[in-house]
Amino acid sequence: MSIGKKLGLGALALGVSVAGVFGWAKSAGAARLDHRWDTHRVEIPVPFPLSAEELRTLEPEGTMLAAEEKDKLALERAVARGKHLVESRYGCADCHGKDFGGGTMVDAAPMGKLLGKNLTRGKGSAVANYKTSDWERLVRHGVKPDGTGTAMPAVDFFEMSDRELSDLIAYIGSLPPVDAAVPNPTFGPLGTILLATGKILVPAEMVTDHHAAHAREAPVEAADFGKHLAQTCVGCHGPGFSGGPIPGGDPAWPVALNLTPHAEGLAGWTYETFEAAVRKGVRKDGTPLRPPMSMITSYAQKMEDHELRALWAYLQRVPAKPSGQR
Repeated sequence: MSIGKKLGLGALALGVSVAGVFGWAKSAGAARLDHRWDTHRVEIPVPFPLSAEELRTLEPEGTMLAAEEKDKLALERAVARGKHLVESRYGCADCHGKDFGGGTMVDAAPMGKLLGKNLTRGKGSAVANYKTSDWERLVRHGVKPDGTGTAMPAVDFFEMSDRELSDLIAYIGSLPPVDAAVPNPTFGPLGTILLATGKILVPAEMVTDHHAAHAREAPVEAADFGKHLAQTCVGCHGPGFSGGPIPGGDPAWPVALNLTPHAEGLAGWTYETFEAAVRKGVRKDGTPLRPPMSMITSYAQKMEDHELRALWAYLQRVPAKPSGQR
């Protein structure tokens, strides 16, 4: 047999092998995406009713607000709180767009295209018929109404309190409707292989207990509040906050930084250098942060000082770990 024929047969065999592996990967990845998740179903009020403390302020002794006025004030306050959450802590616009009509999460040919859905009341809305229990499963568990997983990074939001989630729903519901139909996610060759081999996690897989109870209110004590805030960092920096490659992230992204008080992390940093990093996008050594971390500066600038200080105080107390241990 000639060398040319041998090479041709070798190339054919390789092509068949690659096609077989890719076919397996598509099937295995689809099976993970089609898995049905069993979660609890929690209905929460939207908006949260006025608290006893709020009523004492709004209803001086001997007076009483009408039910309609209470409802109006409760909604106004919920929308204002939800706006603060969206603009300073939860970064929803990064995936769903500034108008919440849809946005880009990942758009890299080898990985695929993941687009944030339209959350407004316009045509093409992904949440038009959602009950609050559907919102709860989506945001805190990464599970759609049909029980399958979604790209929503639920591990970052699992610790969101009932009232915070209620405020979020109230704020998003107050936004102008946007008419936009957003396509479903698609995976490129690399994304397909990584999904099939478990290198990309379906967010619902990262939630350890889909039946665990959630707090009604966010913690008040500074120490607990800082831990509460830090949960939004887990998806990129890991549950131990020591960073490393970001699961399912854009291949162009650098590894997530170490946020523990380790020599490879935040040891030697002060609150001032931490504040400069998250609010101005400048590391302690003066170099600029890169995406996706650089994207948080616009949010951190709107965090209240007590929120950022509570986050910093908590990160100073987590166990120090070398970088990359997640």
